[in-house]
Order: sequence, then structure tokens, then C-alpha cells
Amino acid sequence: MRSCLAAALAAVLLGAALATTPASARAGDKPTIVLVHGAFADASGFGAVTSRLQRRGFTVIAPANPLRGPAGDAAYVASVMRAISGPIVLVAHSYGGAVMSNVAPDAGEIVGLVYVNAFAPAPGETCFGLAAMFPGSMLGEETARPVARRDGSTDLYVAADSFHDIFCQDLPAPQAALMCATQRPAAEEALTEPSGDQPLWKHVPSWFLIGEDDRIIPPALQRYMAERARAQRTVAIEGASHAIAVSRPDATVHPILEAAALRVAAA
Repeated sequence: MRSCLAAALAAVLLGAALATTPASARAGDKPTIVLVHGAFADASGFGAVTSRLQRRGFTVIAPANPLRGPAGDAAYVASVMRAISGPIVLVAHSYGGAVMSNVAPDAGEIVGLVYVNAFAPAPGETCFGLAAMFPGSMLGEETARPVARRDGSTDLYVAADSFHDIFCQDLPAPQAALMCATQRPAAEEALTEPSGDQPLWKHVPSWFLIGEDDRIIPPALQRYMAERARAQRTVAIEGASHAIAVSRPDATVHPILEAAALRVAAA
């Protein structure tokens, strides 16, 4: 019942957002851009990316990812997408990539996937399991802050004394402190939940953007996942942290525009 109410409310809010979007932003063959944020962050992390896309006439929707588990979170994102008419480019950051990979292919007219320092799991893989495949991830017992919940689950935050160094080391300290204070936790169980058996990247063209100094998801892992997904293009940005959408918004916008342009060209 609670999930049904959440989906209904999402559809109502999305309809209101589209109704207030200028007609010029909804016209033509331009796809709607759906941005899926990851763990230890919220949709505001896509703020600079959103404004750049809106200035180019795109409708942008950035739903609040529940961060409870790939299957349930993907079902929620899919409920938002089903209220969108026309083509959709899905963009995901970090854990949001695991969510995006579990979205049902029939959730909308999905024409492109953009992984931004993101997980792209195969069936049965977990985020923690993937992160351990290659060296480089600095998220672990010493840098995470667990918080026990009354329902028996555990919320994970990045510890305050580690956040700047491992999450967004290419941003100014005051900005990092604000992001740390407002971070949203992911359920530990979400990061150990096996991915489903129908990864969306097997059905939809994908692009990968990699921060070469990502200290959460090793760049080598991201290259491995991009190759496995047979990505249309993989771009690596030297010196970019895990928070690449915040520190390098122009670089983040580029593969999104490429995915959108491929749809327009095909039309």
C-alpha cells in the first residue's frame, strides 16, 4: 500500500512539473532526461547538470532515489518514468547505476543510459562485491559511519572526517562540508543486494563517464563494466573525483547530449 501511494504521488508531482515546463522545452524529438542520484547524496548533486540541460531546452526530472535496494528503488524510478510520454535518456551516478540497471525495459521509451561514476552490475552482482574486484575504493569500515535502524536494517553514511578526501576531493572544503552535512544514507542492505537477471544495459545503448580519481568506485572497475556493456563511448576525466557531476558539470552533460542526439538523429 505504501509503495502504491508513493508511486501515485510521484505521478501527480511529475504531471505538475511537466505542466509548468515551458512548451519549448517539451517540443520536438528531444528526450526527457531522468537523473538518478546515488548514495551519500541527493538530487541536488545534479543541480549544475540540470540547469545546463534546461538551458538547452530539455525537460529534466530528478526523482528522490529511496536508497533502500536496487529492486525496490528501480521500481520507484520506473513509476516516475511511466508518467513521461516520449523518449527518455536515463542518467545515473554511483549506486544509482545499480538502480538504473534494474529498471524494467518497458518502464518507458528508454533510448539511452549514461553511467556517471556508476555501478553497472550483471545478474547477481552487488555494489560492495563489484567495488572489491579492483583496488582503489576507499569506502570501508574506517571511512563509513553505520547507524542502526529500529527495523533491524543499517543506514550507512560516509564519515565526516573522510567525506572530503574520498568523495569530492576536487571541490573546495566548504562545499564538501555542506555536501557531507546534507548527505542521504544508503541502506547497507542496498549495497549487498544482488542485482536482477535482466540488466537494462543489455537492451539499451550506454555511455560511461569515469572520474580518473574516483575513490569510491575504482576507475578500473568502471572500464570493465563499460566494456562488458559494450558502451557506445567511454570518457575518462583526469583528476575528477567521485562527485564528478558537481565538480565537472560540463563534462557530465556531454555524454547526455550525445545520447539525446543519437535519439534525435534516429528519429
